[in-house]
Amino acid sequence: MSAARSMLLSLARASLEASVQTKRATLERCDGAIVDAAQALIDALGAGAKLLAFGNGGSAADAQHFAAELAGRFVKERPALPALALVANASDVTAIGNDYGFERVFARLVEAHGRPGDVAFAISTSGDSANVNAAVVEARGRGLHTIALTGKGGGKLAEIADTVICVPSDETPRIQESHIAVCHVLCELVDAALFPDEATR
Repeated sequence: MSAARSMLLSLARASLEASVQTKRATLERCDGAIVDAAQALIDALGAGAKLLAFGNGGSAADAQHFAAELAGRFVKERPALPALALVANASDVTAIGNDYGFERVFARLVEAHGRPGDVAFAISTSGDSANVNAAVVEARGRGLHTIALTGKGGGKLAEIADTVICVPSDETPRIQESHIAVCHVLCELVDAALFPDEATR
């Protein structure tokens, strides 16, 4: 094996091992919060309320991924669940950002779509994204249950959300990898609770 290939193999293994370790730490520290978040989603979606998910950058992609798993299908063939990613409409985001400022893009969309009983699902690796936190404040004021998916100690977001899942890491890639794993776990728990008799595909 060449020295270059050996180096790449070592880096790949180290990266994957770090990801595994972060997920293991998330399991140990966040299992109760994950179940609390799942129960909030089960209660809301089971009652016909909806999920509003949002975040910036990679967290925006995770918000879209999570909403798509619920509105489409995760594993079970079951009815669609009402879930919206607030980042998905470029016209909304750019119009609101232009007229009200980028800090208000998600808060304004929560005002537009959020109703009491809905769930606002805020994703931020640092917990200090101003537009994410403004939306959580707006959501709580409107009677939505707020769930934070964060890391790096949780930042300000951990202080204002109802349920906080804080990945115990300071490395953004490791946090993001754990975030999507948590989203998948939440989908599985929602499906198991709301559709126990539906078959998997």
